[in-house]
Amino acid sequence: MFKSLSIACCLFLLILSQTLPAQQLHSDNGNGTYTNPVIAADFPDPDVIQVGDTYYMVSTTMYVFPGVTVLKSHDLVNWEYCSNAIPRFDFGKCYDLDSCNRYGHGQWATSMKYHNGKFHLLFITLNEGGFMCTASTAEGPWEIRKLPKGFYDPGLFFDEDGRIYVAHGYSKINITELNPDFSPKTNDSLVYTGDIRKGLEGTHVYRINGYYYLYGTYGGRDGIQVALRSKNIYGPYEQKVVIRDTTPGVTFGIHQGALIQTPTGEWWTMLFVDSGPFGRFPSLQPVTWRDGWPMVGVDGKGIITHKKPNVGKVWPVKTFPTSDEFTGKTLGMQWGWNHNPDPARWSLTQRPGYLRLTTGKPVAGLREARNTLTQRPFTYYADSLATTGITKMETGHMKDGDIAGLAVFQDPYAYIGVKQTNGRKYVIMVNDGKTIDSVAIDQSTIYLQTIASNSSQKALFKYSFDNRSFTPLGNELHMKFSLSLFTGNKFCLFNYATQQPGGYVDFDWFNMHPVSY
Repeated sequence: MFKSLSIACCLFLLILSQTLPAQQLHSDNGNGTYTNPVIAADFPDPDVIQVGDTYYMVSTTMYVFPGVTVLKSHDLVNWEYCSNAIPRFDFGKCYDLDSCNRYGHGQWATSMKYHNGKFHLLFITLNEGGFMCTASTAEGPWEIRKLPKGFYDPGLFFDEDGRIYVAHGYSKINITELNPDFSPKTNDSLVYTGDIRKGLEGTHVYRINGYYYLYGTYGGRDGIQVALRSKNIYGPYEQKVVIRDTTPGVTFGIHQGALIQTPTGEWWTMLFVDSGPFGRFPSLQPVTWRDGWPMVGVDGKGIITHKKPNVGKVWPVKTFPTSDEFTGKTLGMQWGWNHNPDPARWSLTQRPGYLRLTTGKPVAGLREARNTLTQRPFTYYADSLATTGITKMETGHMKDGDIAGLAVFQDPYAYIGVKQTNGRKYVIMVNDGKTIDSVAIDQSTIYLQTIASNSSQKALFKYSFDNRSFTPLGNELHMKFSLSLFTGNKFCLFNYATQQPGGYVDFDWFNMHPVSY
């Protein structure tokens, strides 16, 4: 199979990149400094631990699987994929989009710990309860089991005396001692009621210099990060605001995450910022201890560009993969399905070098469609740059009623795609469930493009038959970050039936890169 056109496109983009303003693909500036966000994509609710010379971060993926994404880094700045702890979540039909869904629900706010040679991931789903994933290595394989009780926004803690605790709750923070199997050993003990405003949550537990610290947040876009401390894990606790940044921009409302100490004795915190329609971006901030309190940032404000953490040596710059030629036998870790996939209806091997998506039972629309393959769009540290996704799709085996294409998915969503009706094909643009434009086509190979700007909160859609000249179609999507989905907008490849199953399309490649907007 030949992909010369795709390769030529990549070479063109390499040349084009020299002319793009302030293009930056990663946080590391290459001069001993870094710029926040430390990851310019949707990796919310971070928890970070250190094991040996490696830092591990877990984030929220909710209803996307493989999910419960674990990242790794050697310097807290340059991150890469490590594993997706849960390949699929078989704990209810709603995760199969079987007459119901888990939009806005699913896995969230995971607590990560390493204890007695095992990694632990403790999380809750609002509907199914609490779960624990364990593994001997962060790369997996991970074993998942349902717990007898779930804990809201849990903070798992293994104390020095061998006891196990979890901090949890919303507004009212409780401590519960656990048995070795992570079932409750005691009743919940209320240790603190948030008094700044409603919504104290996301609590992580640390024991530092004789104090227990509950490191939590009053959540929301204008989040407030606080520390509670006590000599006894059951309190009484006193509270300190460690950062409340109201500066408009990339540090506004920075909150919720983890405290980390480097081998050289420096302290840092990984929090996140609600960053627009692309989601919630991790932010790495320095910590200074003052009177026994972990004060975040510099002079009460989050930093944007700062000296990198001193971890004892310099590590290589890392860039997350985004584009894909679909030449492997497994999908790259940047991909995740919208809810559980149907493994019988997608393949990388039926036509090697292509992603084949085959329709299943007819559905009403994209929100109900299984086997929609998603990926987080990244931003590029400049408001003048947007993010484009382009794919080459072959449509010769579609059936009447099938719709396949490229979407930007949240609430609302929009897509450009091909629809087959009465044996004829049309390229269509749909915005928030409404068909905006439709053009008859007589070719089976088509290139689809979206250009999405996190700063303008708009996305537009184009198509081409030669991957050179692209024609706009439809109107702009006004992207939002809606709590009805609770994840950032995602680029999606999809194929679904509205009349009969069995039609298929082949995606040759997908490319993501920055463009001037």
